[in-house]
Amino acid sequence: MWRFQMKRILFSIVTASALLMGVGVAFAQTTTTTSTSIWTTDQGHQIREYSTIQKFNSFSDPNLTPTIGTTLPGTVTLYPLPDAIQIPEPERYSYTIINNQPVVVESTTRKVVHTWN
Repeated sequence: MWRFQMKRILFSIVTASALLMGVGVAFAQTTTTTSTSIWTTDQGHQIREYSTIQKFNSFSDPNLTPTIGTTLPGTVTLYPLPDAIQIPEPERYSYTIINNQPVVVESTTRKVVHTWN
């Protein structure tokens, strides 16, 4: 009888651990997907080239160093992504050039989601 109870308890612990591990993996998959993972170095070059062709000006401010999560001020002009940039939900993002560096922002919040150096 004692062995049966121990096996049952052990089985319960193993089952609970497996379920928790599965939940942890599922949670990690939904929370670690960042927009940064969709941006490539080539896209940064495409944005720079497109901006040059379109004659878009770089926003210059030595005190503004955009980092991921920074909300850009309303004085910074945002541009739609070039058609050559193929990403999921391209309408969700805009870009600008700050201090000669391309910066991708979420259009509705104006938060920086990616930068290239």
